[in-house]
Amino acid sequence: MKSWRRKSLWLALSASWLFLFLLGLPPLLRPAVPPRPLPGAPEGWPHWLDAELLPSYSQPGELPEDAAPPTRAPSGGGCNWGACFDPSQCRCGGLKVFVYPAAGPTSEIHHQILASLQRSRYHTFSPREACLLLFLSPDAPTGAPIPVPAQWDGGKNHLVLSLHPAPCPKTFQLGQAMVAEASPPVDTFRPGFDVALPCLPEAHPLQGGAPGQLRQHSPHPAETLLALAEERGGWRTVGTNSSACHWDGRCEQDLAPNQTLGRATLPRATFCLIPSHHSAASRFLQALQAGCVPVLLSPRWELPFSEVIDWTKAAIVADERLPVQVAAALQQMPPARVLALRQQTQFLWDAYFSSVEKIIHTTLEIIQDRISGVSAHPSLMWNNPPGALLALPTFSTSPQDYPFYHLQQGSRPMGGFSALIQVGASAQLPLKLIQAVAGSQHCAQVLILWSSERPPPPRGKWPETAVPLTVMEGHRKASDRFFPHSTINTDAILSLDAHCSLSTSEVLPHSLHPLPAQSSQDAGRRGARLCGRPAELPGGSSNQAAPYQGFWGSPARAAAP
Repeated sequence: MKSWRRKSLWLALSASWLFLFLLGLPPLLRPAVPPRPLPGAPEGWPHWLDAELLPSYSQPGELPEDAAPPTRAPSGGGCNWGACFDPSQCRCGGLKVFVYPAAGPTSEIHHQILASLQRSRYHTFSPREACLLLFLSPDAPTGAPIPVPAQWDGGKNHLVLSLHPAPCPKTFQLGQAMVAEASPPVDTFRPGFDVALPCLPEAHPLQGGAPGQLRQHSPHPAETLLALAEERGGWRTVGTNSSACHWDGRCEQDLAPNQTLGRATLPRATFCLIPSHHSAASRFLQALQAGCVPVLLSPRWELPFSEVIDWTKAAIVADERLPVQVAAALQQMPPARVLALRQQTQFLWDAYFSSVEKIIHTTLEIIQDRISGVSAHPSLMWNNPPGALLALPTFSTSPQDYPFYHLQQGSRPMGGFSALIQVGASAQLPLKLIQAVAGSQHCAQVLILWSSERPPPPRGKWPETAVPLTVMEGHRKASDRFFPHSTINTDAILSLDAHCSLSTSEVLPHSLHPLPAQSSQDAGRRGARLCGRPAELPGGSSNQAAPYQGFWGSPARAAAP
């Protein structure tokens, strides 16, 4: 009897401990924080598991992808976008930024930020034209009071920017100003209002930047699985079955097969372990450039540009208290999933982080999206090549208007083409050309771009066509034909000079396929085939005819930082 009671008590205690252990066990691996809405209620870190990523540790009832995680009240001030920023000061919904001049000596990084801002299409030299006043914080705060700018107004419509952590000493009163800070702590970051920047490594390039280092579709046989960011700088490659090196980055002994890399050396590993301490945040960009999937060990800092970048596609969050289990889980990750994560790191590096200029332009583009509201860049454009910086809002923010996103949306380009005929100084009506083009079964509309000083003829002088015929006033410039006219409603455009001789049978569907020409010379050859006058094509490009896709012929291509 006593033995039975002892066994029952032991079973009850064991079951209680097991229940408490399972109830309190945090998720082992989970995707990094997803993007937050623009602008909306602040969201916290996700509390769900990726069953596909880690089947053996997953829990049933995974949170649906479109459901919002529990909201987190902003700390470090009660400001939010609706209360502390006045978008009505932005004329016609456009962002204009004025930068306060430096009050004292400045560093090289300060000059780089200022140069990047001045090259932005949002910059203005007049504070009266600006709806955002930008204050560059000192590089090395000394604790002395910082003079408040004359237009401070309690910080409303202001942005305090620094590419270094902790930009503001306690003597600086932020008021209603936004903060763009490198790797801000999660407990003081205000989602939807502040902007999280990356912590830059030393000598980060001003423009361009080195490309990503991923050059193959599968890990190299000699490539290490794990690399650890150390607190004293550099990387350490570690084995999956060794616990000699703690994951807090404080390795005090060098044990084989561990290998220490220099501070500026990029890691050659599949996964890069980044500890929770703030000094390791500067290794985040190195991992992205190397194509090494960042594994954030219980991070206490906000991921850069988390408002728009979906880090679940490029990074992983893990519990730093379970090193052996996390290493085993990373070993079991499907190769297809690993490849997708590594490819996304390369896209994000090239699109937003490879230079100081891209980082600054991304910050301003995020604020412009907040002002635009419903017409902001969708998450699809931010998180898929070529990225939101290459899509001017003046052209379009709809993925349907760009040739890159048909595959992701499962759509196809619109059929048919628009014939855009430019009439120059001669002001002669291209009657035969209009009838020839409009007679094609693939022609959806005919647009006449009138670029002559003489007024266009009355409507009765124009020929009757089976498709809509529209006459538009031009600016008497050769580039008028490539302007993104709102009346164009097809993907494919055939740009024609009024002097081009063309028959209906020469307008072939394969010549007007709505894909971008590889170069202006290729477009010229296609135009030469249409007009049959290769001798009149200076430099190999056609001034008479050129088929192109609407985006590739528009100024949106010039939006690259």
